[in-house]
Amino acid sequence: MEQNRWPSRGIITDRYSNTITLKQFLKGFTELGKVFEVKSKDEFSHARTGVLETAHGEIETPVFMPVGTRGSVKGLTPEQITETDSQIILANTYHMMLRPGADIVEELGGLHKLMAWDKPILTDSGGYQVFSLSTLNKITDSGVEFASHIDGKKYILGPESSIEIQNKLGADIIMAFDECTPFPCPEERLKTAVNRSIRWAEQSLKSHKRDDQLLFGIVQGGIDLALRSGCAEGLVSMGFPGYAIGGLSVGEGHKNMIETVNHTATLLPEDKPRYLMGVGMPPDIIAAVKAGVDMFDCVLPTRNGRNAFAFTQSGAVRLRNSIHTKDSSPIENNCDCYACRNFSRAAIRHFFNVGEMLGPTLVSIHNIRFFQRLIASIKERIKDGSFSSWADKQVEKYQKCGLCRDF
Repeated sequence: MEQNRWPSRGIITDRYSNTITLKQFLKGFTELGKVFEVKSKDEFSHARTGVLETAHGEIETPVFMPVGTRGSVKGLTPEQITETDSQIILANTYHMMLRPGADIVEELGGLHKLMAWDKPILTDSGGYQVFSLSTLNKITDSGVEFASHIDGKKYILGPESSIEIQNKLGADIIMAFDECTPFPCPEERLKTAVNRSIRWAEQSLKSHKRDDQLLFGIVQGGIDLALRSGCAEGLVSMGFPGYAIGGLSVGEGHKNMIETVNHTATLLPEDKPRYLMGVGMPPDIIAAVKAGVDMFDCVLPTRNGRNAFAFTQSGAVRLRNSIHTKDSSPIENNCDCYACRNFSRAAIRHFFNVGEMLGPTLVSIHNIRFFQRLIASIKERIKDGSFSSWADKQVEKYQKCGLCRDF
């Protein structure tokens, strides 16, 4: 029997985790996810802190997940990511399916081995990328036929194949296959996508073969609150161990996003983690935590970092600007990240101007640490009872200083 050891728990399983030696984990996974515990709540909002158990360790929520699209957080080593206090990272099913392929990843020992990351990993279903990056040929109730954005090769991806790929990749948290829609979206198309996503969620659940992976359902519906309600009701009845809110951060704006999140989060079970996919900017995260969301991911810290855009409490810093030519100060005073402890704005500007890889690496480190410091502040405020008043002030502050979604 091929075995896999859960590093932080000493749990022995067979290849597809049919035997789990600790009773508490056996009970949790076989009952579809009794693995999340709310630890504290804010008195004046839906914000909460919690702990989510996974095969590769605990995750304290709220949590922000850096994105490692192709099996790597661009330009950063696992040690550098760990130093930012990141607990979990995200990898992309669509990209890993195309290159190097799920079979190869499985043969190499799964994503944890490939990425040299011994903490939790989440993979998305591939649905968003299929609809946003690919040349679509046909969408049916069984899945999507599409052409690769790399070489035009034809593929078919549906709930069964998406789950099979994610089972092979071996992430701790995986996502049901869903149909993503643009914004704005015609009403009939949105309804069709929601109904299809509900059916695909059920098929995803039936196709799931690994007890050491938590499968989350994804609530769709655009900004139509009635459709969100119907989708949430259908998914909750299936008993997923966690739920995501998808289909946002696609151009609907902060106000529409938060109105939708406020409505949808309250429809999801209090004893299950809630994940807002692809979000986001600091004011989005704070407002969503206030609505009761626990998990976030976004490419902005690293994507902006590669383009010399740094997040700070005082607003955006664009490090290519000539004002930083002789600036000996760090990116942000009082930041404890590796970049701010060791390099000046002038040095980092120089690295960008001469094409040195160190520039994008340093700003990416700083930006991820900025987001993790933000999350740490949120947790602290929830625990000490000051979150709600602080949150409103922070959202207003970030919007005024330019750290809004539509920069």
